[in-house]
Amino acid sequence: MTMDQITLAARADAGIGAPDLRTVDCDPDFWYPVAWSRELKAGKTIGTRYAGLPIALVRPVEGAVFALEDRCAHRQVPLSKGTVTGQAVQCCYHGWAYGRSGRCIDVPYLGKGKLPNGVRSYPCREQGGLIFIFPGDADKAESVPLPRLAHVGDPAFRTRQFGPRVACHYTFMHENLMDMNHQFLHRRQMGQIRARFLGQDRGEDFVEARYSFARTDTRQPLAEALIFGRHRDLKGREQPVEEVVTVRTEYPYQTLRIVDKDGDLMMDLWVAYVPQSADQRTSRAFGLLSVRRPGIPFLIDLIWPALAVFTNRIFEEDREVVELEQQAWDAQGGDRNREVFPVVNHLRALLTRCGVPGSGPDRGSR
Repeated sequence: MTMDQITLAARADAGIGAPDLRTVDCDPDFWYPVAWSRELKAGKTIGTRYAGLPIALVRPVEGAVFALEDRCAHRQVPLSKGTVTGQAVQCCYHGWAYGRSGRCIDVPYLGKGKLPNGVRSYPCREQGGLIFIFPGDADKAESVPLPRLAHVGDPAFRTRQFGPRVACHYTFMHENLMDMNHQFLHRRQMGQIRARFLGQDRGEDFVEARYSFARTDTRQPLAEALIFGRHRDLKGREQPVEEVVTVRTEYPYQTLRIVDKDGDLMMDLWVAYVPQSADQRTSRAFGLLSVRRPGIPFLIDLIWPALAVFTNRIFEEDREVVELEQQAWDAQGGDRNREVFPVVNHLRALLTRCGVPGSGPDRGSR
């Protein structure tokens, strides 16, 4: 840990004088997804961002994707507007060319011995349909593993991608998923259900919470019933739901896993919340939702559209409420939350401890 992170950790654990969580930035020394593989065609470039840093992703016709600062060293024009030539990208303005290391390898009207300095390059990897960069200290990239991505590629599961943009600080997203007590928000989609907290675990870089649920009415979404089975009807009395939901933030990623009464994994969600703006008050979620295929052949394919509609509606409700939280933070000039759930308070301490202090005149503790 850096000295800044040690200071944050001490303040968070003490609970006195800790910085406002919404001013704590993501630690850049991890692998962060910045685009879907399908978004970047062979021989093309696209522009993306990590915490205000403009990134150009380049996919040569042959060879791996690479990532560069999205500014030509000459006139600062985005390299993502350029042309891919071999293993290089040429700026659209004057044709300056940069290789995958970021070094300037050609200026069409200048001798080879007089080439200027190049641009920053970022370690780049592609896995599970996602393109990752390492925006921090490049020397650390080889020692930091890529995350495990749900059950992408496992024939026993079918996986759905989702990647919406959300106008809030990334920490609101972690809190939303970790706290299953917010199911009241989803009563129109889920019916009346009540979370039952089963326990938690935590360590230096993770917080985990386990829940079961009780249904207090007979309504159950069709997609849920087809995947997990029909919850028995007790004529209006509380119906115990036998699946166990485990939510885990293992910094900086988050997962949600659902197992049935026999302990078999039914659903596995992996998600990263990637800050977009320099103040990290806007985010893009990159999620992979893997659902186990039912025993009936092709049933998953029949219910997949219904599952997509159902999960989209759930996420839209979550998006609206976390954006309202961000708007309240902006209007009040700081964090006025009165959190009482211990798991969420442990999560907040984790995000503070593992994050880094935000920069800028309006990013300090309040």
